[in-house]
Amino acid sequence: MAPRSTARRWSRTAVPAVAAGVLLTLTAGPATAAPTTAAEAADAVTEAAQQVEALGEQVNDAELAVADKQAEAAAATAAADTAAAAVTALQPQVDAIVRSGFVDGVPSGLETMLSSDSADDVLQRVSTINQLTDHTDAVLGQLAAAQQAAEQARADADAATAAAATALADLQAQQDQVQAQLATYRADYARLSGPEQAQVDRAVAGPELSAASMADAAAAAPAAAPTAAAGVAIEAALAQLGKPYVWGSSGPAGFDCSGLMQYAYAAAGISLPHSSRAQSGLGTPVSRADLQPGDLVFFYSPVSHVGMYIGNGQMVHASVTGRPVAVTSVDQRGYVGARRVA
Repeated sequence: MAPRSTARRWSRTAVPAVAAGVLLTLTAGPATAAPTTAAEAADAVTEAAQQVEALGEQVNDAELAVADKQAEAAAATAAADTAAAAVTALQPQVDAIVRSGFVDGVPSGLETMLSSDSADDVLQRVSTINQLTDHTDAVLGQLAAAQQAAEQARADADAATAAAATALADLQAQQDQVQAQLATYRADYARLSGPEQAQVDRAVAGPELSAASMADAAAAAPAAAPTAAAGVAIEAALAQLGKPYVWGSSGPAGFDCSGLMQYAYAAAGISLPHSSRAQSGLGTPVSRADLQPGDLVFFYSPVSHVGMYIGNGQMVHASVTGRPVAVTSVDQRGYVGARRVA
């Protein structure tokens, strides 16, 4: 379903500030010995899976920061263009003053008296000269202020453009880092046995519910969406079951965790940022006991994973590379809270 024309947009004030050149990165922990048993290998791959997802969500944060900086650069450039136009608009008046020679040719009081026919003529000419002097001073003052404003605006625009370029370069470096970690994770995961891979999947993504289990749970206690928007979002999210996890993607062919939430709520006319950390600051907080279908549920600290509660203790989410969008239990490791956005 396409987003409605009345889509509500969440403010980017919910997005954590990320200064250019100081984009988030994973902090390496203390060195540990290489795994020596199958269980240790599975634990190591589980940890790697969580780190890859966390880094992917940090890249999503960085993309939002880059977009903000690019918008700031565009606004600063527009302000510089406006300031330059103000200087240009004053130029004809300045040219007229220069052509008249009035800037350096104000007659002296004695010259005014000698060239006047009467006292009234002297007063009239002095008044005219004063008016011209005031006008000249005003125009030249406006010109000086406009030139100063234009110079400052251009400097601000250049600085904002440079900051945006730096942020973009840092983002691209982080994207490369994610790709490298993904390749390592996939290789390590592939070396595990089938049961060990299942252990990793359960630890990272929770036990996937079978179609029969979901049908039984729904029949026993059907969970109705509390609002029309939540109902549309749930329907949109569940329609993506089986699609692959693709980091940085918000569909429709594949999704990462926050991308799936963004896609689902867009169908309900609600725009969410593509970041689990940013999404965790939206709406209103909800306790575990008060969860309702459509609520966003978050995991780990700092937040690096998000799913959508669908009732009956279940959620739908895109969990980890190699695991498709699925319905699992909401009660799994790392649960830190929930927010209601509809």
